[in-house]
Amino acid sequence: MAFDGRLLSGVSVLSAVIEGGSFVRAADALGITTSGVSRAISRLEERLGARLLDRTTRSVALTDEGRRFYERVKPSLTDIEDAATVASGAANIVRGRLRVNIDPVVSQLILPGRLGKFLDLHPDLSLDCVTREHVGDLVADGIDVAVRFGEPSPSSLIIRKLADLRVVTVAAPGYLKLRGRPEHPNDLATHACIDFRDPMTRQPYAWEFHKGRKILSVKTKSRLLLSDAATMLTETLAGTGIAQVFEVVANDLIEAGKLVELFPEWAEETFPLYAYYPSRHHPAAKVRAFVDFIRAAVR
Repeated sequence: MAFDGRLLSGVSVLSAVIEGGSFVRAADALGITTSGVSRAISRLEERLGARLLDRTTRSVALTDEGRRFYERVKPSLTDIEDAATVASGAANIVRGRLRVNIDPVVSQLILPGRLGKFLDLHPDLSLDCVTREHVGDLVADGIDVAVRFGEPSPSSLIIRKLADLRVVTVAAPGYLKLRGRPEHPNDLATHACIDFRDPMTRQPYAWEFHKGRKILSVKTKSRLLLSDAATMLTETLAGTGIAQVFEVVANDLIEAGKLVELFPEWAEETFPLYAYYPSRHHPAAKVRAFVDFIRAAVR
């Protein structure tokens, strides 16, 4: 198949449809009509001899052939975008559309109230945040960067550690007044504890306490298992039980007297936060700006 500009144009339109999730949003992004988007996709499908998209009145989704095709061409599109950015002298300008896949804990407990300030710093940037428990396929989903807690699994993605967040054990003053304050982690066996589900294993996270080289595992009694970090924090504040949360989340609440940190001498456990990139090239300025913003937010 001989190459021509119409093929590249069709692929660009396909990418806009996938990233926008609809023909209408793709048309807005490209500055053309919706019918123009539809014709471009039809010409591309005819050229390739395969249906790339399943279309309904409400949604657009890649077919199996379309997904395989897009996974092959997306890296090339990224290379072209990188080259155009460098050629235009805009490699350090934060602008355009940034699509981010964010860990639910970050989305629910760390970012609320901060995103507006980030956008104020970068008036030429638009931000599309997707909250998911798993990284997924960044290329096929059109994701520029993913932010995730936990040690990464083997992957072809580029992975960079952003921070190690300290884990603290906390309870509300009302709970401690009613049930008494545990003096040692082993005392948790007789207390109401709130478990949090590991999205990878679907099992509760183990309760561990670190002090220097010592690691103490404690088997707790829990009648409440949650997978929503915001709900866990709300229930802890309400006095439902004792929970383990990130220090960056609990700090202000501890200072305000709404939570009490338990066992500070056993609070050396940390949990890593990583950024995942789909491209091996130097991250675009908008990606670097967002990663720096996350680093500052979790300090």
